[in-house]
Amino acid sequence: MSIIDCRGLACPEPVITTQKALDRLQGEEIVVIVDHVFSCNNVERFARSQGYSVKVKEEGENFYLHIRKEKTEGNSESPSEEERVKKIVVYLNSHLLGVGDDALGSFLMKAFLKTLLELERRPERLILINSGVQLASEDSKVLEILKALSEKGVEIVCCGTCIDFYGMKDRIGIGVISNMHDILQSLLEADHVLRP
Repeated sequence: MSIIDCRGLACPEPVITTQKALDRLQGEEIVVIVDHVFSCNNVERFARSQGYSVKVKEEGENFYLHIRKEKTEGNSESPSEEERVKKIVVYLNSHLLGVGDDALGSFLMKAFLKTLLELERRPERLILINSGVQLASEDSKVLEILKALSEKGVEIVCCGTCIDFYGMKDRIGIGVISNMHDILQSLLEADHVLRP
């Protein structure tokens, strides 16, 4: 039985660490330790979505998630190979994720992109519109994440009109400068458009 200590890790690190541990799972069970109820809920939800059974034990301020392989034969719920290769496009129209506090929105966007990088299934394109193009600037806090996504085959596409509007033509650190026709065509051809 492997013990994975995720105490002190900020979201989404406990889920990412759990995913990596499950990918290497040799035995029947792992125990993930977290110290926050939200981390506990997120790890539990993720493990169950991947077909594992989960038992949670709370001891003091810590949560112990006992995650076991489910014995399934011919699971009809798992996606076919055809479904795995569908075109997915992520559309970001802001440098922040969500509406409200800017500092929180910036933190959430970084967590979103970092999680996108860690996932096995990634989008074909990441489209940046309006202030979303600021994510691709040379001084962006997420530039290294976007570069890593690009290296893994995700095309970073920036709206040219938006880059001009923000005066960023000489400050783009990653991605191709595109136009509305190309962006719209990409959205229409996608099987799924993710707009967080």
